[in-house]
Amino acid sequence: MIPIEQISGLILAGGRGTRMGHVNKGLQTFKNEAMVAHVARRLAPQVGQLMINVNQDADQYAPFSEHLIADILPDYAGPLAGVHAGLNYCESDFMVTAPCDSPFLPLDLVQKLATALEQTNAQLAVVITADSNGQHEHSLRWQQQPVFCLLKTNLKSHLEAFLKNGGRKVSVWYRELSVVEVPFEHNADFRNINTKEELILFAS
Repeated sequence: MIPIEQISGLILAGGRGTRMGHVNKGLQTFKNEAMVAHVARRLAPQVGQLMINVNQDADQYAPFSEHLIADILPDYAGPLAGVHAGLNYCESDFMVTAPCDSPFLPLDLVQKLATALEQTNAQLAVVITADSNGQHEHSLRWQQQPVFCLLKTNLKSHLEAFLKNGGRKVSVWYRELSVVEVPFEHNADFRNINTKEELILFAS
């Protein structure tokens, strides 16, 4: 089993929050506290060090981690820019990522990803969840949750080359890697809260 001290956690909170009205999503109140507080509380016990990728309002994120990391790339270049920043900061052999707007992430997230990564010797393990449009097994479709992943930190130079060549999409980068998909039973655990309406709906 991969030792917990060799796994750093990175909460991705560096976006513009466009769908929520250009506000910092991680700082929006959800069940009486900042949404990032829920994510940090669930992820921190699973990792040796917790980092937050944040490009604005860093002082408001300070209570949730002493390791706040801004993008190195300019112009809010997306979640891979946050992953890149994390890889340049952390000193562990592995890093797990989760978005700041997913306050229900499972408490066995890292354990399951790490087990799959170790068993397959892949470069990256990513969560997949099931969507069923019917009651028959053949209608079950598996979908990647690409920002919930555990990766080897020696991928830093590979990611830098991908970004330097103009790559920005997580799914496109994954195609170049050895990836193991790890199924999780409860799709709701990976629910993203993207709008103010969802903040109210999912808090009930």
